[in-house]
Amino acid sequence: MYERLNKHCPNCGSSGLTIFYRVKKVPVHSVLLMPTRKEALNYRKGNISLGFCHSCGFITNTDFDARKHEYSERYEETQGFSVTFNRFHKDLALRLIKKHHLRKKQVIEIGCGKGEFVNMLCELGENTGYGFDPAYVDARNHSKAKGKVTFIRDFYSEKYREYHADFIACKMTLEHIQNTLEFMQTVRRSIADRYDTLVFFQIPDMVRILKDVGFWDIYYEHCSYFTAGSLARLFRMAQFDPFYLSTDYDDQYLMIEAYPSQGSGKVTLSQEESVDNIWKMVQFFSHRVENILKRWKKQIQKYHQEGKKMVLWGGGSKGVAFLTTLGIREEITYAVDINPYKNGTYLAGTGQEIVSPQFLKEYQPDIVVVMNPIYVEEIDSDLRKLDLQPKILPIDYYNKLKHTD
Repeated sequence: MYERLNKHCPNCGSSGLTIFYRVKKVPVHSVLLMPTRKEALNYRKGNISLGFCHSCGFITNTDFDARKHEYSERYEETQGFSVTFNRFHKDLALRLIKKHHLRKKQVIEIGCGKGEFVNMLCELGENTGYGFDPAYVDARNHSKAKGKVTFIRDFYSEKYREYHADFIACKMTLEHIQNTLEFMQTVRRSIADRYDTLVFFQIPDMVRILKDVGFWDIYYEHCSYFTAGSLARLFRMAQFDPFYLSTDYDDQYLMIEAYPSQGSGKVTLSQEESVDNIWKMVQFFSHRVENILKRWKKQIQKYHQEGKKMVLWGGGSKGVAFLTTLGIREEITYAVDINPYKNGTYLAGTGQEIVSPQFLKEYQPDIVVVMNPIYVEEIDSDLRKLDLQPKILPIDYYNKLKHTD
């Protein structure tokens, strides 16, 4: 059931990782725009072999190869077309500005995507700043703060360590970085002795993935998986002092705040899980995941045989992971997404066409599988506006049922 590999943990350097979950031949990108079904079906693949470190609790894809990636303007990661997400995003920016007095300060966002968050920080707090991301598209930036932010279409690295700020944010990026300790040490060196520089990171919370058996949240771009404990331990190893850990967005996002360490002592925060507790969660996931996969496969095949029309709602990473892990192609023809830049493109690996919600008025689906449960209310509202009332199945439906073993 488990396999021990003599590889070093990129988070703490310890030798020996235990493999507990494998998925073969998955697309190496989930949200890269695929203009044709042929390209989507034939896009290059990689394997996932999740390894657990018994020293720090970190989880990594031991088969990951960063050379296979293509981060560019084709990388369509934004969630900024959702009312639910935008409400959360703005509230987060306002909360940080108020809590840390981020007004008329200098800010940096590492992995800024299309620039929404760093723009909000600068617009709402009258700040100035920098955003680093090779997938940034200037033509899509309509923020009032546009002139206050300098965007650099590149990965943040050692060559940018001379860029300084009062506040450094890094949202939904660290999980894409394989050598996590090396990266955090780069960030720490850039800060040097400016001990009042605040650092804020946001990443997917692996505790939720393990407890919910969320196989749809495991995909190739994400080579690094953290719980509060393993994240805080990484920050301390990189000479930061974490002082705040929290989860948000229905516990999907794990967030940490820290200052550069001044040698004042390493304080363990109450939210940090022990390595033993994380290992128990890993075993829980490993024990149940095959049963969850079988339930989904059986149900989708049943609907297909009954002639029911199914669509996915969400043409992003979760949808790609869901379909490729289950091996679903013909049973589901379309994926719906409110992001207009995705419409008319295709899901990597399985080739479903991504369509707009308006398409469903003609298609009349019987079943809508929602790729993120937090959007169920928003999606139900959108469907009702189209005079549609299909059965809505949240992606965690079978995980919530009893007797799943």
